[in-house]
Amino acid sequence: MAGYRRQLYRDDAVVLRVQKLGESDRIITLLTRRHGRIRAVARGVRRTTSRFGARLEPFGHVDLQLAGDPKGNQGSSLHTVSQVEGIDLYGKRFLGDYPRYTAASAIAETAERLTPVEREPSLRLFQLTLGALKALARGEHATTLVLDAYLLRGMTLAGWAPALVACAVCGTPGRHRAFSVPAGGAVCPDCRPPGAAHPAPATIDLMSALTSGDWVVADATDSGVRRECSGLVAAHLQWHLERALRSLPLVDRGAPVAGAVTSPGGAGPGVVPPRVGPTAAVVFREKTE
Repeated sequence: MAGYRRQLYRDDAVVLRVQKLGESDRIITLLTRRHGRIRAVARGVRRTTSRFGARLEPFGHVDLQLAGDPKGNQGSSLHTVSQVEGIDLYGKRFLGDYPRYTAASAIAETAERLTPVEREPSLRLFQLTLGALKALARGEHATTLVLDAYLLRGMTLAGWAPALVACAVCGTPGRHRAFSVPAGGAVCPDCRPPGAAHPAPATIDLMSALTSGDWVVADATDSGVRRECSGLVAAHLQWHLERALRSLPLVDRGAPVAGAVTSPGGAGPGVVPPRVGPTAAVVFREKTE
């Protein structure tokens, strides 16, 4: 547009992803506090003389000055990073820790999938993502618990929270033993569809604790319950996203429980990952009560 001059604005953001552009530039995907998810070009950051290349690495919390229209009404959809200051660069703490690095990767990918529209403010998701990365950096809770808590709360923000305290189909309150992703969560015996899973009661309790932030209950669970919980959470998320997350199969969830059947897609024992598409179906291996 003739005579258009790109305006400058500031925001703080979490770096979700970086991509190479040309010989020395990068495209940075950011989840900002006030402007939602945006993509910006960081020029020259791959050069050894770059002033702020190290600050624009994944999982960092940064304060930026950007050039572009924050509402996307004018000019290119790609903004330009003109200044950046690191607030807390969490990625440096994860480099030597494979479980935490892969969990942070899954968090970043999920945050990007939950913001399909660029420049649409999502303050609660920004705060949730930043809080999850802080929790991983502090190491106060098991890595898989932090990840699953993030996924469950992210689905709650998106309106996809699994039903845990009432039947997902008829609404009958109670502690139901069956769990069906296509049905929306726990289901009563009358509404249980074929192929529904039968997780341990402690698994449903763990999902409830992670959703509400009851870390006393969550931290006291054993590895078998955590793995089963991870499988249900991953399957539920990917069913609603209608696509698999590339980072989830890489997450280190510890040694498998003896006798457990682990799916190749990283969804957990006894869970087959959803096929991509609007008519996808999640199939669970039937378990005996």
